[in-house]
Amino acid sequence: MSLVDRIHRQFADSIAAKQAAMTAMAAPIAAAVEAMTAALRAGGKIMACGNGGSAADSQHFAAELLNRFEKERAPLAAIALTTDTSTLTSIANDYHYDQVFAKQVAALGRAGDVLLAISTSGNSPNVLAAMAVARARGVRVVALTGKGGGKMAAALEPGDIHLGVPADRTARIQEVHLLVLHCLCDGIDILLPGETT
Repeated sequence: MSLVDRIHRQFADSIAAKQAAMTAMAAPIAAAVEAMTAALRAGGKIMACGNGGSAADSQHFAAELLNRFEKERAPLAAIALTTDTSTLTSIANDYHYDQVFAKQVAALGRAGDVLLAISTSGNSPNVLAAMAVARARGVRVVALTGKGGGKMAAALEPGDIHLGVPADRTARIQEVHLLVLHCLCDGIDILLPGETT
């Protein structure tokens, strides 16, 4: 297979993954938009966490809310729990890497906030720990996963929302995750001022 053919296959596979996700995920994405919008309207915030590419997605999402997505609006309360190296390394060093997000949720999370928990496998121990602390503090969980959702899907409780990408390949899951984040940003921008779609 030529390099050009491989590139064509990557595009085709990505398109197919997105089409499958559109069918399976539109309703839960809409529910997540409504939950996040309700939290922001009530003066709450959205916290996001994940590892590796999911850490980058957390930061991307928080930046789109804090600054702007595609329309001018007031800054929205969002924080990526992946960005403060002093906090992350001190928690990992003094306690355990599994606690790097959980301790931040314990300190910053308030009832009515939302935690966007991102993991392509659904099995990240530090994200699972953050989810447990979130629920104990009355923070609603939106889990963005793939590969069937793993342990994160099993740990969800009533009121939580699962955004599970119906794919097994990490690259495809990450590509859909980015599209989901943009759908969340777009939906929040539409609903927050009280507009209708």
